[in-house]
Amino acid sequence: MSKPTLVILAAGMASRYGSMKQVEGFGPEGETIMDYSIFDAIRAGFGKVVFIIRESFAENFKNIFEPKLKGKIQTEYVYQELNYFLEGYKFPTERTKPWGTAHAVLCAMDAAKEPFAVINADDFYGKNAFQNAASFLSVGCTEKNYAIVGYDLIKTLSDYGTVNRGVCGLDNDGNLATVTERINISQKGGKIVSEDGLEPKELSVNTRVSMNFWCFHPSFFPYTKKLFQKFLNTYGQELKSEFFIPIVADEFIKEGGQVQVIPTSSTWFGVTYKEDAPFVKDSLNKLITAGEYPSGLWS
Repeated sequence: MSKPTLVILAAGMASRYGSMKQVEGFGPEGETIMDYSIFDAIRAGFGKVVFIIRESFAENFKNIFEPKLKGKIQTEYVYQELNYFLEGYKFPTERTKPWGTAHAVLCAMDAAKEPFAVINADDFYGKNAFQNAASFLSVGCTEKNYAIVGYDLIKTLSDYGTVNRGVCGLDNDGNLATVTERINISQKGGKIVSEDGLEPKELSVNTRVSMNFWCFHPSFFPYTKKLFQKFLNTYGQELKSEFFIPIVADEFIKEGGQVQVIPTSSTWFGVTYKEDAPFVKDSLNKLITAGEYPSGLWS
């Protein structure tokens, strides 16, 4: 059986953070958050990592990752560009924004031929999350059964501003029923609130949320390609419309597919704002001290 592949979404330019945080060093030897994800993926049994990036900073990426990953895991680079998978569709010439995460994953169609996981470049997911994902991809992943790694909302907030989260609704069997994008989430007066005009305004601390850690069968690609054409016909003329992975998951479920919710004991953290950076560095140092990671991942 072939080893699963890890697909990393790294094409965004991090507007809220203010710099190219995907390649910023947070570890003791300048390791990026991606380094920790790749390290966890390797020890969980993944055989390849596919970076989805913009072609304009491909050289920068390769210079950073090729020297340290050579001989440790197979690497491949694919590009997300506005004109990919349009099949003749004409979008407004003023549009500069990429088409979103589901479109980004589509760009890995020729690189991921085996069951694969999808993660964000700037999120730390933790060792257990990769172990559980690898187990699912090796045993449970089929054309009709995908998965998502779910985290508790309370563990995914920032002290420095609001966050947007995909809130998971579960069916009676504990599988994913819906993913609702909630925005402007923060903790106020001991409560977690979402100031986006939707109900409920207050969210439970135990709310399960998507941090964009998905597990897919290669059947995802033709299915998503078909949905992208529908998306373009409906929203393609909007300058900031985005084709998100939860849109695909929602349609997949409605059409009879199943998306399992994989629990994890891992701690999640990320860098939405510049002010998050010291917390991320401190969190990594604590994990290193506890023996979860070596002080130098690749040395």
